[in-house]
Amino acid sequence: MTDRPSTGSTTGWGAHAPSDRDTLSVGSNGPLLLHDVHFLEQMAHFNREKVPERQPHAKGAGAFGVLEVTEDVSAFTKAAVFAKGARTDMLIRFSTVAGEMGSPDTWRDVRGFSMKFYTSEGNYDIVGNNTPVFFLRDPMKFPHFIRSQKRLPDSGLRDNNMQWDFWTLNPQSAHQVTYVMGQRGLPRTWRHMNGYGSHTFMWINAGGEKFWVKYHFHTDQGMEFFSNDEAAAVAGSDADFHRRDLFEAIARGDHPSWRVSVQVMPYAEAADYRFNPFDLTKIWSHADYPLIPVGRFTLNRNPDNFFGQIEQAAFSPGNLVPGIGLSPDKMLLGRAFAYNDAQRNRIGTNFHQLPVNRPRTEVDSYLFDGQMNYDQQSNAAVYAPNSTGHAWSDTTGPAEDGWETDTEMVRSAYRLHAEDDDFGQPGTLVREVMDDAQREALVEQVSGSLLGGLTDEVLDRALDYWAGIDGDVGKRIAAKVRGGDGDAPVEGMGEG
Repeated sequence: MTDRPSTGSTTGWGAHAPSDRDTLSVGSNGPLLLHDVHFLEQMAHFNREKVPERQPHAKGAGAFGVLEVTEDVSAFTKAAVFAKGARTDMLIRFSTVAGEMGSPDTWRDVRGFSMKFYTSEGNYDIVGNNTPVFFLRDPMKFPHFIRSQKRLPDSGLRDNNMQWDFWTLNPQSAHQVTYVMGQRGLPRTWRHMNGYGSHTFMWINAGGEKFWVKYHFHTDQGMEFFSNDEAAAVAGSDADFHRRDLFEAIARGDHPSWRVSVQVMPYAEAADYRFNPFDLTKIWSHADYPLIPVGRFTLNRNPDNFFGQIEQAAFSPGNLVPGIGLSPDKMLLGRAFAYNDAQRNRIGTNFHQLPVNRPRTEVDSYLFDGQMNYDQQSNAAVYAPNSTGHAWSDTTGPAEDGWETDTEMVRSAYRLHAEDDDFGQPGTLVREVMDDAQREALVEQVSGSLLGGLTDEVLDRALDYWAGIDGDVGKRIAAKVRGGDGDAPVEGMGEG
């Protein structure tokens, strides 16, 4: 036996794991570090956990279209894709998150909303969801979260207790869980739901000024939702309902469209904004940063080959173009590594050479050979620098899309801003955004979910979780689960 702590996990090579809670960053708001080997090992292994379908977002479909920019946003970004009058071909893929390839489209879940723009400066991807927030703020937790939504290792069954155990032990999930338990969890069709970039990104204008932005995509078809009963009936009669609806609508010439808008925060205001602007579990108030119109995208062409153009489509929030950068959003920084690494495993080393992923611009990369290499390189130097005339990039000095940061390396949650907490924004969503009917539906949905085989410990935590979000809604949920005034114990909810 080796001498190791009695509690805590280990790395794959048997050493004590430094942290399963937080990634290593430069200061609490700073960038993540490549030498956080434990995080890289977690993500690289997670990306290869299932073969060959996607790990999350396995079930989905998509279509091609065009983005048309109608407004002048050059004050904020020099990116050619967002120049007024620009028309850019694009691909979009909608999906569920937790379900496998054959799962029903209408299960309650977050919906993926991933876009690839074939711009004149290279491919630009926005990989978002149909909600403006997410369950987590640190990517170290991501593999654990997805596994909690999947299946038990012994029975292969999905488990209600497992997901509530994870959510209630991570109260940062409360905002997203409130969205998912509400209407957003059951969109009627993909055409009738909004999309969001969710993360905070950086925009840089031609003068080098920097801004923080959030993307919003509002459906022109109007938002529509299923009830639980409707969704269950459709799941039983047509598991591919959303896929079929999108394909048939486009085939008959009913081309869906979405309005594109952004929220823009001046660079310096991030430091003192009342919520941490890089926390993926938070929104920016529209009263503080109103929507600025950009344009519209329309889906007008179905794929000719589903496998080649949808299943082999590879998206990554790290696929950027000049005028657009990342932010200190830790989830975004983790995804910028993880997504293309997942594609290398799922599709192959040279996935970017496939027609659906190939940029419309000339590629002159030092990516060399590898599995399924199609673009055979000529007898040019395969190293940089070189004296053979093969061009290479030699930019030094401050990064155009960089930001200031602390210097101490820490494993830490974000530094708190004035109004940062886990339950404040979901409470606002319940009290100020939902109406009475939506609140009642939320109570019914959550209480029904909590009656599904939870242990006493997890159930108690779940009731405390909802009481923290909103006292009245929490009390109503507890009353339905426990009966009476909500204080009596639940029969038959023990460990057995």
